[in-house]
Formats: sequence, C-alpha cells, structure tokens
Amino acid sequence: MSTSSEAKRRRTFAVIAHPDAGKSTLTEALALHAHIISEAGAVHGKGGRKATVSDWMEMEKDRGISVASSALQFEYQPEGHTGEPYMINLVDTPGHSDFSEDTYRVLSAVDAAVMLIDAAKGLEPQTLKLFRVCKARGLPIVTVINKWDRVGREPLELVDEIVTEIGLQPTPLYWPVGPAGEFKGLAHINEDGEADNYIHFLRTAGGATIAPEEHYSPDEAADKEADLWETAVEEAELLAADGALHDQELFEACETSPLIFASAMLNFGVHQILDTLCAIAPAPRPRSSDPAAVAASTSAMDETRELDADFSGVVFKVQAGMDKNHRDTLAFMRVVSGEFDRGMQVTHAQSSRSFSTKYALTVFGRTRATVETAYPGDIVGLVNAGSLAPGDTIYAGRKVQFPPMPQFAPEHFRTLRAKSLGKYKQFRKALEQLDAEGVVQILRNDARGDAAPVMAAVGPMQFEVMQARMENEYNVETVTDPIPYSVARRTDAESAPVLGKQRGVEIFTRTDGELIALFGDKWKLAFVEKEHPELTMEPLVAD
Repeated sequence: MSTSSEAKRRRTFAVIAHPDAGKSTLTEALALHAHIISEAGAVHGKGGRKATVSDWMEMEKDRGISVASSALQFEYQPEGHTGEPYMINLVDTPGHSDFSEDTYRVLSAVDAAVMLIDAAKGLEPQTLKLFRVCKARGLPIVTVINKWDRVGREPLELVDEIVTEIGLQPTPLYWPVGPAGEFKGLAHINEDGEADNYIHFLRTAGGATIAPEEHYSPDEAADKEADLWETAVEEAELLAADGALHDQELFEACETSPLIFASAMLNFGVHQILDTLCAIAPAPRPRSSDPAAVAASTSAMDETRELDADFSGVVFKVQAGMDKNHRDTLAFMRVVSGEFDRGMQVTHAQSSRSFSTKYALTVFGRTRATVETAYPGDIVGLVNAGSLAPGDTIYAGRKVQFPPMPQFAPEHFRTLRAKSLGKYKQFRKALEQLDAEGVVQILRNDARGDAAPVMAAVGPMQFEVMQARMENEYNVETVTDPIPYSVARRTDAESAPVLGKQRGVEIFTRTDGELIALFGDKWKLAFVEKEHPELTMEPLVAD
C-alpha cells in the first residue's frame, strides 16, 4: 500500500479527562475489544486487582492513578467493515492536573481526542482546561459519558451542561436505554436523529471480558424495555428537534461532538466508541513547519510537510525506566510524513546532526515489539535517542522543523539533593536523564551548586515522581527542601544582575540555557516590575 493509503487507515487519538473519570480503564477496555488482550485488568490498585496495562510505573499501580502518558497501538476491524483493518494509535494521558504539561504534549501528537466525562460529576475543572486546549489546537472531540452503570445525573442535564459551559454541541450517536445506574443498553441514533436499533448488553463477571450484545428493532425494543425505550426515543427526538445532529464538517471544526454513553468497567458501549472513531475521526494530515524556523533557515525548508513526502516525525515525549530489564531511554515520536524504516539515517532538525534509528519499537504498556516500518499517524519509540527532547523534529530528505512544544510556568519549587554523598555520581546521571524527559525543570546557579539544584514543577506531585524514579530506577535516595518562591519569569543577561540584587529574587539558569528569575510571590513581582519597568521579566508559558 502507498503512504497515503496507509495514512488513511490510521486513527491517532488521546483519551482526556479529569482524574478518576476512567481513562485507563477505558484504554484497557478498548484494547480488549480489539482482541489485543483477553481479559481486562479492571480498576487498578483496589482489592488486589491487576493494574491496567497502560500503567507501568510502580507509583501508578500503588495509587491507582496515571501520572505518565502511555502509547498503545493495535489493529481493529469494525463490524461490517470489509477493507483493511484500521491501525489504532491510542494515547492514554495523565489525568492529574499536576501533569498537565505531559498531557498538552500528547495533544500535539494526535488527530482527535476522546473526552471522558463521569456520569455523576459532569464537567470538571481539568476536563474544561483540556477541552480549551483541544479547541485551540483544532482537535475534533468525541464525548463519552462514562460510568453509566452507576447512579448519576440525567442525560439531558449533562448535554445542557456541555453546551452551556464550553459551547460544544453534543450530537448523540448512541443514547442510553435506562437511567444512570440502570444501564440496559444503547439506542443507535441515525443521521435523522431517530432511534433505529437497540443494543442490549449482557453483563460478564467483573466486566473482565467483552460484554455480549443482543440487537433489537425499535418495535422489539419497545416490547422488551417498555417505558425505558420510550424515554430514550423521546429524549433523542427532543435533541434532534433542537438541531443536535451529527455533521462531519462541524465535528472537524470542533463545533459539535459526537456523543456516546458507556461503562468502561462493564465493557458496555466500548466497541461503539472504536467504531465511531474509525468512521468519523480524521486521518493524519499534512503539518506546517515552525514559521520562526523557516524564517531563520539559511537553506530550503518545507513550509508544509505533505503525507507522501520524505519521512519526518516529531518527538512528543521522552521516557526512561519503563522496563528495569532495559536500562534505556525511549523517545516517543509521531510519524508526520513518509515511510519510516527501522535503521534509516535521519537528521535532527534542531542540531543538524545525523543518527541511525536502528532500535525502534512499538510499545504496549511495558510490552515491546520491534517496528520495521511505520506510517503517518503511528507512534514509534526510538531507543537510546538521548539527544532528542520533546518538540524536536527528525527528518529525511528535504529539511522540515515543526513548532516547539509549549512549556508551562512552574508554580512549585524545591531543592533536591542525594541523601548520601557517595551517590553523587548516580544522582547527577539520574538528574540529567529525568531533566531531559521533562519530569521537572531543573534550575541551577553558582550559589547553590550542582549538588542541590532547584526543581521547578507545575504541581507538587511531580516532585514525588522525581524522587520515586530516582530511588527505583537509579538507586538514589533523595531529600527535598522548600524554597521561598512561587513565581517564575524568563529574563536576559542584561536584566539578571539587577534582578539578582533585589530582595526576594533569585536568578537561575535552566538546562536549556534560559535565565529564570524566581520571585517570592506575585506581589514581589509586581513591585519589581513597577520599580524596574526596563528589565525583562517575561512569562514562561510558550505556545
């Protein structure tokens, strides 16, 4: 098949939501319905149950939360589809707000998002924040109301909340039969807003296997479910009369969102999610270069990389320690254009250096498989690509450089040091690696020295991850201490000496060479800005 044909059958999407909405459980359920695993791990960290395959850190298993993104790839054949199976690239993301930066990076590497909403809680702060990022990036969103097997809110109330809070019009494709807590099945809603088929689900033990389905015509459904079916039909008709019908152009413009009700725990409505993504989610598309890089380049550079052009890819995550048996670093890359062949020589756009891609993997949780060939939309793990960082571009043939990843302004700061001086060498090695991954930002200055650098983070749980990984992966116990700062600003060489003399201000150098000024609080910042308006004090957020 040609590169463009391979790209057409790719579906690359992320699952986003507030913590505890069921992202990792849904990820596992999707893999189950694709027949990649034979039994779902159910909810991790409770009652001795297994952790989901996408959670590989010990910390994730212990706490039952996802703190790192995980990329899964598998083929899927929708019901009634007779062509080549679709290739699914699914990225499970951290739900905790402390790891927003990791989630934002993932959203730059996918073509669509599944927004998971808890049936009882509705829209929550992290969901709202992530929706706005998707909207800004033009990512089409499929909305899934999860946990419909538990007591929750009215379905029309949830639809109204989505419209009111974020201005996104849900367009039902599968409407629930039975209120929250009494999930019987789904009414399939056709393009005219009519319920034309009833899918009745049968429970399995603990939801560990695929839930069998029974299909009924509308008349049969009315006989079987009586008032429950009638209510579902009336609600669907009410939304249709209000114009809540699927329109592909409006969906891709992020103005409407196909809506599905499900229970990831029970595996109800799960393959309907996959079928919907295969049918309507956008396939990979050409990507534009970074305008600043094009303007600064002294050689010819593609302003837009077409799918069938030479190979190019963008790194969106760097991760070490995924497997204690493999002491290596994985750079997760989204293939943007062309055909990737393992072992090919590529060029790192940021440094213009060449390197070989001899070791390339697909990653399913901790399970690794060598990848020989990949196409636009695929996620590939490059092994021991230590020179790569999130946002970097690699390419073959004509040069291209994609826009950089956003960096977020840290609000929490602590020093980090090794408990034992005898572990200093391991400490420095671990620090270098985890800094490159972007677990935290590392700040240094001469006064504090290399033995006690400052960690800068969006949320305090990042510090816990840093310490846990240092101990588990590098055998280095560490100690952290708070420092009296809460605001960071980017500065320059001319302003730094003056800023450094201000009480309650300290100057650091970040690993990328940027000069960072830390202020005690926003009032201190405001005072210095008023007294020295000529000095550079820029917000760290870059988008």
